[in-house]
Amino acid sequence: MKVGILGTGAYGLALALSFLENTSDITMWTKLEKEYEELTKKRENTRVLPGVKISKEIQFTLSMKEVMKDKDMIVIAIPTEYIDGMLDEFKKYYNHQIVLIASKGISEDGLFIRDKIKNFVEAEKIAVISGPSFAVDLSNRVPVGLSLASVSYHTMDQVEDALSGKRLKLRKTKDVLGVEICGAIKNVIAIASGMLDGMGYPISTKAMLITESLHDIKSMIHSLGGDKKTILSFAGFGDLLLTCTSEKSRNYSFGRTVGIGNQEKIKEYMDTHTIEGLTTIYGMNQVMKKHKVEMPVVSLIADIINQKKEPDALLDFLIEKE
Repeated sequence: MKVGILGTGAYGLALALSFLENTSDITMWTKLEKEYEELTKKRENTRVLPGVKISKEIQFTLSMKEVMKDKDMIVIAIPTEYIDGMLDEFKKYYNHQIVLIASKGISEDGLFIRDKIKNFVEAEKIAVISGPSFAVDLSNRVPVGLSLASVSYHTMDQVEDALSGKRLKLRKTKDVLGVEICGAIKNVIAIASGMLDGMGYPISTKAMLITESLHDIKSMIHSLGGDKKTILSFAGFGDLLLTCTSEKSRNYSFGRTVGIGNQEKIKEYMDTHTIEGLTTIYGMNQVMKKHKVEMPVVSLIADIINQKKEPDALLDFLIEKE
């Protein structure tokens, strides 16, 4: 299978190395010339995935037309906040390929990536992967499990044939919405977990947060028409556990900075990192308004980040929550 990957960040590169186990025809796209030059000359992205060498079998391009030409599958692996900026060009060259969404999150207008592309990509051609998998771990070929979702089993089978391997397990589900919701909201909860760390609270308190959040996410999935059982998948509990307990998570690390309370460090972190959970907070607020559902922890974290409330308000919330 010929694969084109949009995005040469850490996760896109890790996926490319995973695809390489089953196919040698892989092209990756970036719009950043400096990133392109480093990848083609040094075979490494030292900014996001230092120390991981990229096989010479993987090609790189600055051309959207080239990365999509004659491909069987297109993988979207760029931060959700940048999706809108590439869609006009993407639409020009899309030619009925499978589209695998590897980006997690929801845009500020309350739309998932699938919502943005379903007007010109058939639903049966769209698949989503999500789960507990840091890019460096995928790159190092340690055992990792991901949820794979699509309305089409045929599409899932094709993705599985191309991506799964000796150290990468895919569990298939038709609950695309549930997988998308889990992949987005876990970033917000990871910020909250980091806050608890920054305030000096132990893993016991984080476990309380994770448990309460599982119930809330399950309710959100059900309210929006997904399958409640998805909360127990790799995309649900698995990813929530990973991002809420590891400093490798940017969202967790940002939350820790907020919990410590140094405003200068908070601003510096926001200026130098992509924090998916922040975009998700605004997007989920739009979803909650549209569908008239509630998830108070999302609103609370937004208030803390915007300095309308102190981080320790999270403790009261957890104790008083019904």
